[in-house]
Amino acid sequence: MGLYHDRVLPHLINVAMGVKAIRPIRQRVAEGLTGDVVEIGFGTGHNLPYLPPTVTRLHAVEPNARSVGLAAERIARAPFPVEFAGLDGQHLKLADDSADAVLCTWSLCTIPDPVAALREMRRVLRPGGELHFVEHGRAPDANVRAWQDRLNPLQNRVAGGCNLNRDIPALLAAGGFAVTQLDTYYNKGEPKVFAWIYEGRAVAAP
Repeated sequence: MGLYHDRVLPHLINVAMGVKAIRPIRQRVAEGLTGDVVEIGFGTGHNLPYLPPTVTRLHAVEPNARSVGLAAERIARAPFPVEFAGLDGQHLKLADDSADAVLCTWSLCTIPDPVAALREMRRVLRPGGELHFVEHGRAPDANVRAWQDRLNPLQNRVAGGCNLNRDIPALLAAGGFAVTQLDTYYNKGEPKVFAWIYEGRAVAAP
């Protein structure tokens, strides 16, 4: 399992998360990002081409060294510095109120303690800063939810800890965020158990 998760899985995820159907979502989620941005779950850098020129620095958090290696060409092409700010979204090596924005795409499904990670995101955000997010998670249809629950143990094992059935709005609220914009939909071309999407923005709750 170590070889699979450390060496093979990053290549599989790199391909799966680079498909054409996902690119417009990345474009939308990146819109409006500016200044110093923290990205939780940097992966292989698929978001880099979509970050606007208003971004001046990216602090990338990514636990898998192989994924970082696969991102080398994308990092080299980035028009801003990409600095690695640790391995664990649950314990960010960044000062309070130090980030203009946080970007999190398809990562809350995998972080062992997503509420702890969200509290860390809230901590590092400057007053008025936004969390831009897109996640897959718990579907609204009972039959789809039932299959998500059935398949989740297998998904967890083969997809590096990914969970199919997390309630993303509930996690955001528990992590101290207030959602200001939210679109939900089944992403076309994917089986519904994987495809229910939460896309939006949030700010620190008062």
